[in-house]
Amino acid sequence: MSLDHNAEKTFCEAGDWKIIMSLQYLKEAVANGDSESLIRYVRLHFGDGNETVGRKEIDKAWVEALKLLLDVPKTDREFIEQTIKEKDAETLAHLYFRLHFYFVERSGEWIHDGRV
Repeated sequence: MSLDHNAEKTFCEAGDWKIIMSLQYLKEAVANGDSESLIRYVRLHFGDGNETVGRKEIDKAWVEALKLLLDVPKTDREFIEQTIKEKDAETLAHLYFRLHFYFVERSGEWIHDGRV
């Protein structure tokens, strides 16, 4: 892993060792098509440094969202489609992450040490 010490860094505790992933490292992963490194980062981030916990956190959000749709409720699909059409990809990515944390918190099993 290359590391630009001048870049902003993300620190993830993983067992007895620390993984330091710089923004440069993540950008290199994107440039190299290294999806596994990006997925690992997401799992470590959502799992507060533990990939197994991160997987559970991701699954928890999907389950909470799915439970709400099982009865095929009336939803404001026009708002959803309008938002997707009108907002830039970066804003939608931020919304995606915010919604993830919304559904994890809704599950009642909030493991994170702070608020979003």
